[in-house]
Amino acid sequence: MTGDPYGDEQLVQLYDLDNPAGEDHEYYRALAERTAKVLDFGCGTGLLTRSLVASGREVIGIDPSPTMLGYARRQPGADAVTWIDGDHRVVQPTGDVDLVVSSGNTMMHVAEHADTVAAVAAALRPGGVFAFESRNPAVRAWEQWTSEATYGERDTVAGHLKEWLELIEIADRRVVFDAHNVFEDGHDAVYRNVLYFRSVEEITADLRAAGFSDVVVDGGWHGEPLAAKSRLLVVRATK
Repeated sequence: MTGDPYGDEQLVQLYDLDNPAGEDHEYYRALAERTAKVLDFGCGTGLLTRSLVASGREVIGIDPSPTMLGYARRQPGADAVTWIDGDHRVVQPTGDVDLVVSSGNTMMHVAEHADTVAAVAAALRPGGVFAFESRNPAVRAWEQWTSEATYGERDTVAGHLKEWLELIEIADRRVVFDAHNVFEDGHDAVYRNVLYFRSVEEITADLRAAGFSDVVVDGGWHGEPLAAKSRLLVVRATK
């Protein structure tokens, strides 16, 4: 993860509205049961992170966006979380974390995938779990991300909004696109995304190289078998 694509405060206000808690958060919260230390890697606004707080549990949120973390720190219950600015390089190799979660397709934004997985492994205790999701490259979701197919208008807490996606580059399952958000005053808050669509084989290889011996990849949040048309790869790896 590089840069701060959510450097515009108006976009951060809309993030939780566009990405509410759902089956994904329920899945990660269930994994966090009976854990004493949880790390949320790529925590963003901290919506999931704050919901992981429980009596006797240490919760850490790490994100490379100062704007997102600034918002997270201002939310109710934020004082119960340790917030850290940065990417995988700030993950401490303590070897005592029970669970690392990475929601919202965060791992797709990571260019240095092998190094990130290794950093997570060093933070986990033996038997600790790393859980995350990624889009299935076989579905080729980027083919639907045309300006025409994604254009929309709506009223938001920040006023009337026009929005669409603009594909910039597709190369070897590395997809670059701009998300346009035009507010009532004409300001177009553009944030650039770079997503890496990795296969099950690529993900598993990096996990095993980092010391994860048990890697499970499901096709959904309820343990659905992985199929060619599965939209998501739900990954759970045990150190």
